[in-house]
Amino acid sequence: MPRRRTRLGSSSADPSAPPPLNFPERRFSPIRNIGVRLLIAVGALVATTLIVYAERDCYQDRGDQSGLSLLDSLYYAAVTLSTTGYGDITPVCDSARLANVFVITPLRFLFLIVLVGTTIEVLTQRTREQMRSNRWRSNVNDHTVIIGYGVKGRAAARSLVDAGTSRNDVVVVATDRTAVDEATRDGFVGVVGDGRREDVLRDAAIERAKRVVVATDEDDTSILVTLTARRLSPHATIVAAVREAQNTEILRQSGANNVIPTAESAGRLMGLSLLSATAGELMEDLLDSGRGLEVMEREITREELGQSPADLDAQGQIVLAVIRKGVAHRFDTNAINRLEPGDRLVVIRHNPVER
Repeated sequence: MPRRRTRLGSSSADPSAPPPLNFPERRFSPIRNIGVRLLIAVGALVATTLIVYAERDCYQDRGDQSGLSLLDSLYYAAVTLSTTGYGDITPVCDSARLANVFVITPLRFLFLIVLVGTTIEVLTQRTREQMRSNRWRSNVNDHTVIIGYGVKGRAAARSLVDAGTSRNDVVVVATDRTAVDEATRDGFVGVVGDGRREDVLRDAAIERAKRVVVATDEDDTSILVTLTARRLSPHATIVAAVREAQNTEILRQSGANNVIPTAESAGRLMGLSLLSATAGELMEDLLDSGRGLEVMEREITREELGQSPADLDAQGQIVLAVIRKGVAHRFDTNAINRLEPGDRLVVIRHNPVER
C-alpha cells in the first residue's frame, strides 16, 4: 500500500514547539486532490442549479415572476454559492425559501470549504500532526533508534522487522530528507536532523530507547553520534558500524556495546567465499534474515529446562551461546551442562518465515 509521510515543518512560530516527526500514511497525489475538489464544487453547483430550476416558478427576477430559465438557475446557483448575492433573483415561495435555508445553505458551506480547502487542510493537518506527535512522544518507550538510513540502516531496519519488531517501534534519524521520506514509506517514524546533535536525538526520544543503531557513513560521525547517544541513553544497547577496523576500539570507548567493521567483514566474507564456496554460501544465508538459516537470541522454553545445549542441537537448533546472569558462555567453553530458569540462548535455526 502506498504511504505518505506526514510532515511537521522544521520551522515554527513557537520556538519551544516540538521539532519534526514524520509518520507513515496513505498518500494522494496533488492531481487527485485537485480533481476531487473540483468534482465536489461542480457537484454542489449542479445540485443547486437543479433545485432552483425545479422550483423556478417560486423565484422572481427583478420583480418578474414568470419563471427562471436553466441559465437563470445556474446564474443564481453560482452567485449564491460564492456568497456574491446580487439580489436580483430572490425566492418568494415558502418552499423555495426553506430549500435555500436547509439545502442550498449547506451546499454553500461545502462549496466555500472546497474553495479554501488548501488553507483549511494545512491548518487541520498541522493540528493533527501536532497532536499525533505529542501522543507519540508521551507513549513511546523501549523502541529502537536507527541513525542513518543508507544501505546499513535499511538492512538493520529490515532485520528488526523480520525478527518481529513492530515498525511503530522503530525511529529513523537522518540528515537527508529523502532518506527520511523513504523510511516513512517503509512504515517507520522519521526525524530529519543531524544525529550528532543532542536535540535531534531527543526528538527521537532516545533517552527511552532500548536499542540504538549507529549506521552513518563516516567513522568520525559514528564516534560523535555514539558519544551523544550513550550520554543521553546510558542503559540502551548501542550497535555501531565502522568502515575501518582500526576505529573499532574508539567506538567501544565511546559507548558502543558492539561494533561491526563493515569493510573488513565484507572482505573476509569475500575471501571465505573464494576459499570455500559452501562456507561462503552458509554465511550469506545467515546474513539474509529473510530466508534459510538465522541467528537469534531467545529465552528458553519450559520444555527446555534441565536439558543440555547438546540436546537442543539434536532437535535442529545449534546453540552458539548460553547467557546466564548477563554472562555469555560460548559453545566452545562447555561451561553450561544444564539449562536453568532465566537462561537465554543464542541459536542458529531455520527461519520459520522464509520468503
